[in-house]
Amino acid sequence: MSSTVPGRGSTTDDLSSPLRRAKRPASVLAGPYGHPFHATVVVIPIGAWTASVVFDILALCGVEPTSFAFAAEWLILIGVIGAAIAAVFGLLDLSRLAAGTKARRLGLIHLTFNSAALVLFLISFFIRVGEPHEEHVVAFILSVIALLCVGVSGFLGGELAYRYGVRVADEETQRRGFE
Repeated sequence: MSSTVPGRGSTTDDLSSPLRRAKRPASVLAGPYGHPFHATVVVIPIGAWTASVVFDILALCGVEPTSFAFAAEWLILIGVIGAAIAAVFGLLDLSRLAAGTKARRLGLIHLTFNSAALVLFLISFFIRVGEPHEEHVVAFILSVIALLCVGVSGFLGGELAYRYGVRVADEETQRRGFE
């Protein structure tokens, strides 16, 4: 018979199933139970990179091209830094997924799309450095492709969290909110 700790579910079989293990943080660095840091930090690169593409569009349409292109360059760099931080937390969460499971395979695909986006945004950033801000068409195209990768990855991340319950509180914990 297992005992229950409020907010934590069963204490004796927390790691006995791949699902229960995937709900628990790998360490305190990953965020507390039910509050993963990865989901919080990913908004930084998503927001920065989305804004950079919008600013690129404005620059390419002739709206203050130097200013918006320069701002897009900085937003890409902010997104890269945010993505590196988010990746650390994401890898901690990925480490909790059992090998051979559908969730683990999906997590690896999620990682692949995120890595592709990061590399494409880095290439886009380095193309921009030292070039006239008004002539970043290739960098813009790379950014759009990278943002599409982020969109696919976000969908897969949603599958992991909302369909498979990775780093989401156990149903026993959730049920207490509806009593």
